[in-house]
Amino acid sequence: MTTAVLAPTRELKNHVSLVETIRQSLVMAYRGLLKIKRTPEQLFDVTLQPIIFTVMFTFIFGGAISGDVSSYLPYFIPGILVQTVITTSVVTGVQLREDMGKGVFDRFRSLPIARIAPLAGALLADVIRYAIATTITFIVGMLIGYRPAGGFVGVLLTALLVIAVAWSLSWIFAFFGTIARTAASVQGISFLVLFPLTFLSNIFVPVDSMPAWLQAFVNVNPVSYLVTAARDLSNTGSAGIEVVWALLGALTVVLIFAPLTVRAYMRRT
Repeated sequence: MTTAVLAPTRELKNHVSLVETIRQSLVMAYRGLLKIKRTPEQLFDVTLQPIIFTVMFTFIFGGAISGDVSSYLPYFIPGILVQTVITTSVVTGVQLREDMGKGVFDRFRSLPIARIAPLAGALLADVIRYAIATTITFIVGMLIGYRPAGGFVGVLLTALLVIAVAWSLSWIFAFFGTIARTAASVQGISFLVLFPLTFLSNIFVPVDSMPAWLQAFVNVNPVSYLVTAARDLSNTGSAGIEVVWALLGALTVVLIFAPLTVRAYMRRT
């Protein structure tokens, strides 16, 4: 009696071309968007959070800091935009850890695709989340009286800058997602990093109203540079040196954490 050995119908590729890797990454990004379509509650943080934070902080701080809400809006809206979008980037690491814990990436490993494609696809799909949060924040701001003097171009450039920086930060949280044991620990570590950076910045109040020892930190806080850049672009349409520093900071984060994340991801998958 002979035993038949069934050959696999598709042989796994050891090497995938760059073009094919990009295509597969886009397919994985589309998968991420389909997940959002099937579970729309995943968008709560980029739909409800911008509305709640923008309205709540505007009317809590507006009169106390600027005398009235309308005077506070040009200062506050670019700041809360930064906080909202970069906070949203935490979800990248949380969802990555959840998928790895469920064995989703183990199943991807059995497919004839580039191993990096699922990770790259997840990071690309999250750009849509940042764009949604950005759009809603500006819309809510305009509904309560914000009129960006930088015009459409200034608002667009602000959005692109903030989204680019948030995407760079998502590499940090993706790294946490590959090395942490649970999704809850990823979220805890990420917010432990973000909360001091966002609240100890110039998002809510002018720096000169703070104690001298706190000003020293706020003035070197990278979030403060991004917020100032966003204010310049949206309120005046001009790009100061802070825009350059924000982009250089984003590039530095990617150059450091992208290799670390990919290496950790390859070891875990």
